Amino acid sequence: MTWGWIGVSIMTILVGLSMSEIVSAIPTSGGPYFWSAVLAKPSESALAAWITGWFNLVGQVAVTTGISYGCANLISSTAAIIHPDRYTPTSGTIIGIHAGLLISHGLINTFGVGLLRLFNHSSIILHSLGVGSLAIALLAKARFHQTSQFVFFKFYDGTGGWSERASPAYVAACGILFAQYTITGFDASAHMSEETKNAAWSAPLGVLTSIIVSAIFGFGIILAFLFSMQDFEETLSAPQPVFKIMVDVFGPVGAQIAMSLIILCVWHCGLFSVTSNSRMMYAFARDGGLPRNIFGVVDRRFDCPINTVWLSVVLAFLLALPSLGSSVAFTAATSIATIGLYISYGLPILLSVIWDERFKKGPFRLHGFSMPIRITSCLWIIVITVFFCLPTSTPLSRETLNYTPVVLGILITWIILSWIFWASRSFSGPCNSGSNLLDANKTYL
Repeated sequence: MTWGWIGVSIMTILVGLSMSEIVSAIPTSGGPYFWSAVLAKPSESALAAWITGWFNLVGQVAVTTGISYGCANLISSTAAIIHPDRYTPTSGTIIGIHAGLLISHGLINTFGVGLLRLFNHSSIILHSLGVGSLAIALLAKARFHQTSQFVFFKFYDGTGGWSERASPAYVAACGILFAQYTITGFDASAHMSEETKNAAWSAPLGVLTSIIVSAIFGFGIILAFLFSMQDFEETLSAPQPVFKIMVDVFGPVGAQIAMSLIILCVWHCGLFSVTSNSRMMYAFARDGGLPRNIFGVVDRRFDCPINTVWLSVVLAFLLALPSLGSSVAFTAATSIATIGLYISYGLPILLSVIWDERFKKGPFRLHGFSMPIRITSCLWIIVITVFFCLPTSTPLSRETLNYTPVVLGILITWIILSWIFWASRSFSGPCNSGSNLLDANKTYL
C-alpha cells in the first residue's frame, strides 16, 4: 500500500497537470466533455463530447454512490461494534442510511453556493487539522510501533493466492486500485469554474491542490495507521480493521470519537461530489446531452441547478440498490467509478496530443514539459483501465469475478447505440465552444 500510494500519487499529479493546462484554457462547468468538443476536429466535436460526457457523468454518479454508501457502511458497522446486542447491520438498513446521507447532500446543495462555501471551510478544517491531529495522536498513543521494514517492505497477498498463480507483480498491480480510486474526482474544480473568480488560474490550481493535498494527507494517515497497528493478524480478521487499530490505540471511547471524525470527513466528500455531479449534468443538459428544458436550467432564487442536484441524488441512490441482492452486484455497478472518470480525463488529453495545433493554451502552461506529461498521462490511464478490469481474487467464481469489463461494455454499448439512433442527429455539442464562460447560455427558472 505504501509504495503503491506513492506511485499512484506521482502519476495522478501528471494527469492533474495535463488537465490543469486544459482547464486554464477552457474553464467551463462542462469540464472534460466540453474540452473534448473544443480540442477535437469540428467534424468530430459532437461525437467526442458525447463519448466523454457519458463516461464523466456515469463515473461521477458511481463515485458519489461509492462515497455515500461507504459512509453508510462506516456508520452501520461502527454502530454494530458499539452496540452489538441492539443493532445488527443489514443491506436494507445500510441503504436507508445511504438514502438519508444523499438527502442531506441534496438539501444543502439546494440552498446555493453561499452555504456550500461554509461547508467548504469546515471540510478544509476537518481534512487538514482533523486528519493531521488523528495521525499524530495515533503515533503518540500507540504502545507499540511497527518497524519501517514492516511498513515499507512487508508483502501481503490479500487476493487469495494470485502471487503464486500469477506473480507478486500482479498482486502489486491489484494493490494500487484502492489508491487510484481514492485520488479521483479532482475535476470538481473544473465543474465549479463558472462560479469562480479568475477561473483561468483558480480552476487549474484547484485541480492540482486537491491532488497534492490528498496525496500528502493520505500518505500521512496510511503511515500513521501502519506504524500504529498493534497486531497484524487480528487487524486483518476484524470486521472493521481501521476501527480495530483505533480501539487498540485509543480504547473504545476514543475510537468512537476518531471514527466520528472520519465519518464527518467522508460525509463532506459526498456533499461536494453531489455539487460536482450537478454542475456537470447541468452543463451537459445545457448543451443537449440531457433534456435541456428540465436539467439545463438554473433556479433564479438560489442561482443553483436544483434539478440536476436531485438527479444526481436519485441516480446515486438507484446505483446502490443492487447491494440489496448481492455485494458482487453492487461492486460491479460502482466499479465504473474510477474507469469512467479517468477515461473522461484521458480523452481530452489525448485529443490535445493528437490535435496539438488546436490547443490554444491559457495562462497556466507547462511549456516544454507539456507534451511529454500529456503523453505519459494517457499511457497511465490506459494502464489503470486494464488493471481495473483484471480479477483481484482467486479462485475465480461468480462471487470473485471482476465484472468491471461487463459494466464498461454496457456503458460503451449505450454510448454507441444512443449516438447512432438519435444523438448523432440531435446533439451538436456545446452551445458555444469558443467561449470560456457561458453566462449567456444560462436558462433560469
